[in-house]
Amino acid sequence: MAYLLAIETATKVCSAALFKDDKLLAIKEVEGDFSHAENLAVFTDLLLKEGEVASTELSGVIVSKGPGSYTGLRIGISFAKGLCYALKIPLISIDTLHALALGFTDAKKDSFDLICPMIDARRMEVYASIFNNSLEVIKPISADVIYSGSYSEIIKDQSIVFIGDGAIKCKTLLTAKRRTFITDFLPSAAYLGKEGFRKFKKADNENVAYFEPYYLKEFIALKGKKLV
Repeated sequence: MAYLLAIETATKVCSAALFKDDKLLAIKEVEGDFSHAENLAVFTDLLLKEGEVASTELSGVIVSKGPGSYTGLRIGISFAKGLCYALKIPLISIDTLHALALGFTDAKKDSFDLICPMIDARRMEVYASIFNNSLEVIKPISADVIYSGSYSEIIKDQSIVFIGDGAIKCKTLLTAKRRTFITDFLPSAAYLGKEGFRKFKKADNENVAYFEPYYLKEFIALKGKKLV
């Protein structure tokens, strides 16, 4: 038996969940304007109390590794690494887009030939990947600028569902038949338990000292506007 804490901070959703093996015991999450630093430690404390689990009973920490928000990923992964260091437990990482697709499949939504999880990357760009309904990768994760012909060679005549906040950008551009958009299906720590527990059993862990978020793109700091 293993108690696993899962952390999802790749987007504006701040989410933490407690699992017993791959069974969800409790979850705390909020969708807001990047409130991760304020909420993550509080959520973790509440989860442990609700599950009647001491921090020393945790067997590992599962973290959503990106791509996504630079700030959100840094906060979530730094918090996860701190717990792993202090408790001497393994760190397990899951691709954010894979977790989103897995969560959609497990939710038993309508069946589609293809699933395309998307995370908003500002302007007309998204972080996206495409899976078949067996969750095999059809298009690896990449940062894509969306236009009317995006993914047409991959999709062809297949049905596809675009999920996540990045899908909002596609609704007016990808208007061919058999396209579905579910923009409110967002990342959650609840989707990390199944794959995280599988990796935990295989000891497929990260090196806590050297593990870094999967940013995908280099960070570019924007200069603030001068006050007149």
